[in-house]
Amino acid sequence: MPSAHDFLPGVHRAPNIQTDPGIYEIENRATDPQGLIEKAMRSIASWKDRIVVDMGAGTGFYISLFHEEAAHVYAVEPHDESRLMAMSRVADIGLQKASVLTGSAARTIFRDQSVGIYHSRFAYFWPPDCVPGIMELDRIMHPGGTAFVIDNDYEHGEFASWLARRVRKEPLSQDEKERFWASFGFQLRRIESEWLFQTREELEAVVRLEFGRKVGDSILERHRGLRVGYTYCLYHRSY
Repeated sequence: MPSAHDFLPGVHRAPNIQTDPGIYEIENRATDPQGLIEKAMRSIASWKDRIVVDMGAGTGFYISLFHEEAAHVYAVEPHDESRLMAMSRVADIGLQKASVLTGSAARTIFRDQSVGIYHSRFAYFWPPDCVPGIMELDRIMHPGGTAFVIDNDYEHGEFASWLARRVRKEPLSQDEKERFWASFGFQLRRIESEWLFQTREELEAVVRLEFGRKVGDSILERHRGLRVGYTYCLYHRSY
């Protein structure tokens, strides 16, 4: 049976959410408990009465963040099982101004200059291989619109030190990533936040999902408590 990989450019597997969406839901709930990322986005641009695209929406966790104020939220997710879960979430909560679509950052169905706010969090935009998606942004963003791309900070904070222990290394350094985004007109706002879990069991499950058992156990041996310092990079551009 054909999959999104066969007709959507730039689609790749997301091993965390696609391995165990239940544990990834716990991770989402633990992320940035004070809402510092949302506050930073709001200080840059409002999504009130605007068309919002949540690209790489996964199971739809962040749809409700935008739904109340937006004119409409389009959640785009190429992975079939995740997209069905996002649809179920929208139906269960009753989000009447939300649509869940297939697509990829490099190929969307949106008209030229039709999108007011674009949000992508840990999805597709991994430099240097995300240029087609940035070019698609140039096409679909409305004049005066804003694109937000949220990624890890690979240099600052406790979580960055954990990332450095992974076997898989990043193709670019943090400085190179920042220069990459700047070359396409994006500005950076660094956000010092945290993970905050309700139980140790939740923390351990998420760490092992993200890092595997061997590296995860090594991290957990040295970490106490339910908080993890986590610095985010919020790249943003106004069009």
